[in-house]
Amino acid sequence: MTLKTKRAENYPAWYQCVVSEADMAENSVSPGCMVIKPWGYGIWERIRDLMDEEFRETDHENAYFPLFIPISFFRKEAEHVEGFAKEMAVVTHSRLEQIDGKLEPAGELDEPLIVRPTSETIIADSFSKWVKSYRDLPVLINQWANVVRWELRPRLFLRTREFLW
Repeated sequence: MTLKTKRAENYPAWYQCVVSEADMAENSVSPGCMVIKPWGYGIWERIRDLMDEEFRETDHENAYFPLFIPISFFRKEAEHVEGFAKEMAVVTHSRLEQIDGKLEPAGELDEPLIVRPTSETIIADSFSKWVKSYRDLPVLINQWANVVRWELRPRLFLRTREFLW
C-alpha cells in the first residue's frame, strides 16, 4: 500500500489516509461523524475488552447513565464545562410535525437537554443519591458510552462529533 501523503510532510493528512486505507472508518453523511467499519470497531472492542478486564479485576462494575442531561446540571457546573460549552449539542424539542409539507420542530421542552458531552454531571447526581456516608464508599463504576461534542474541525478517530468513550 502506498499512501498519497508522506508522514513527515503532513502528519494529520497522513493519519487520515492510514485510517481510510486500513478500512477502519469513513466519514458519514452526518457532518463531523464517522462510520466505524468492522475492522476499526473490532480494534475498539479489543481495547474496551482489555480495559474492562482490568476494571473487573479491581471490582469495578459497568453501568449506563443517560445520554440526555438537563441543562440545569451544566449551569451548576459552569466552570467545569467552560472549555467545551461551545461544543455542546442542545435538544430543545421533543418531536417533529409536518406543517405545509415540511417537517418542523414541535413540542418545545420545558428544560433543554444537553446531548452528553461528558458524563460527570449526570453520574454525580446518581452518586449523591447512592452515597450517604463513608460506609457507601468506594463506588466502583465504569461506563462505556458515546459522547457528543460539536467539533469544529473533525478528524476520523481523533476528533469527531460523536465518539466512543
